[in-house]
Amino acid sequence: MRVLLVALLCAGALVVGCDSGDGEPATNGGVPPLEVRAVRSDPFEGFGTWVDAFDYAPAFHEGGPPQVTPASVADMADLGVRTLYLQATKNDTRSPEPIVHEELVRDFLVEAHKHDIKVVAWYLPLFGDLDTDFEHLEALADFEVKGERFDGIGLDVEWTEDVPDTEERNERLIRLSERLRDLVGGDLPLAAIVFPAVQTEVVNPVLWPEFPYRRLARYYDVWMPMAYWTFRDAEYRDAYTYTEESIRRLRDNLGDRRALVHPIGGIADISTPADYVGFLEAVEDTDSIGWSVYDYDTTTSGSWPYLRGDE
Repeated sequence: MRVLLVALLCAGALVVGCDSGDGEPATNGGVPPLEVRAVRSDPFEGFGTWVDAFDYAPAFHEGGPPQVTPASVADMADLGVRTLYLQATKNDTRSPEPIVHEELVRDFLVEAHKHDIKVVAWYLPLFGDLDTDFEHLEALADFEVKGERFDGIGLDVEWTEDVPDTEERNERLIRLSERLRDLVGGDLPLAAIVFPAVQTEVVNPVLWPEFPYRRLARYYDVWMPMAYWTFRDAEYRDAYTYTEESIRRLRDNLGDRRALVHPIGGIADISTPADYVGFLEAVEDTDSIGWSVYDYDTTTSGSWPYLRGDE
């Protein structure tokens, strides 16, 4: 009966720990087999946009008032945005409290939900002090205003400076991810925001070698590679090529060709309409569940129809 239940779950729903699609079980790199857990991806589906602390928090903004405010959410809704990815917490002396700017974050959350926009809160861990990193993630999981809570959490995995030893940094990333999943259980979907595999395997193999994809797979519902083609040249400056190969390599590394992926493109203010056309073609060809570019403040008015797929 137990075998039948697992088979039905794998056939009828997305679950972590089922067959990878190539006949091999997703073993997560030696981690003991994962209990069946239904994957939740809805906050990461469709068209999204990004707002970081430098966009909206006065403490991080230089040269006048921030350009992005909670009032901007209505504009996002008119532009077709389905999910707002908001940097709501930051390990920085300019932000001494766990939440970057609690009043503004509350207003963003309320306004977004009023306009049927989901909010995924994201955090950049530094890995030097895991308890500090966890406290910031705990603040996101606990955050609530007028009964409204974040719809998901994203872990922005790109900081290498505080723990230069890759093996130790990998272990800390695993421990932090385990604590985060234990904290939220199955109630809150989680995304791993990661370097694109093309960058770490072809362009700059010393950036983060031996990244623990399969060990992390048990903790995250969705993968969000930062496929910023504007940082590349030659063939990888092509938005389609860079996005498609990044997703293909990511799934190969996970050993799961059905892994749920939401690529992030950009950088917005130096991208072109042709970039966005290629980007959305890659999204479609890879069966990605959503897409976005970095970030809202730098996306030009003429770019939005291309990003929505209207052009």
